[in-house]
Amino acid sequence: MGSTVRISHGLREQIVDQLRNEVVSGRLVAGERLSEASLVKRFNVSRTPIREALQQLTHEGLLYARPNCGVSVADEPCDALRELVIPIRRTIETFALQAFFDQLEEEDFRQWEEILLRMESACRRRDYPAIAEQDLAFHRSIIRRVAMPELEAIWSAIVVRVRSHFRETQRDYADPMEILAEHTRIMEVFRSGDLEASIEVLGINIC
Repeated sequence: MGSTVRISHGLREQIVDQLRNEVVSGRLVAGERLSEASLVKRFNVSRTPIREALQQLTHEGLLYARPNCGVSVADEPCDALRELVIPIRRTIETFALQAFFDQLEEEDFRQWEEILLRMESACRRRDYPAIAEQDLAFHRSIIRRVAMPELEAIWSAIVVRVRSHFRETQRDYADPMEILAEHTRIMEVFRSGDLEASIEVLGINIC
């Protein structure tokens, strides 16, 4: 696996990523209907990638389709899953980190810095859905860096099942800038080259 390997995402995957982020972050709420026509206009694409994206998200359990009623955002998963799912997510992310840690390069840190800049802006505005989106982007970048689509599919399925917990923990912070500080610290430890410390600081953040 080369040090510059990245997953190339097509149009459908970009739409899936955006809509998934909006559901997990709470921008799209349970029961909200998604109109194909509106999404075609919003993304400026044909109906085909929209339909494919909606089908994928329905398969993931984020959306549900009803005959003659279109597609809507699914209800939040049962809270009882949290204790089971969160350790699995931690295992997946630390596994991914170990897989590429010795191949880290400046491009990786540049991407993380861009995410953290957007996170900082969201934290200053106390825009919690935007904070959640950048939090997701940071952690997804760790998974995506491994260039294993199967691993990303497993991780995505895990994250969507704890989406309410994901949002609630962010609101537990007295100051959202603490969220930024935690992720900045993760990046700094990554840069130090200490794998053991990096696994520890990443694991602490996933709770």
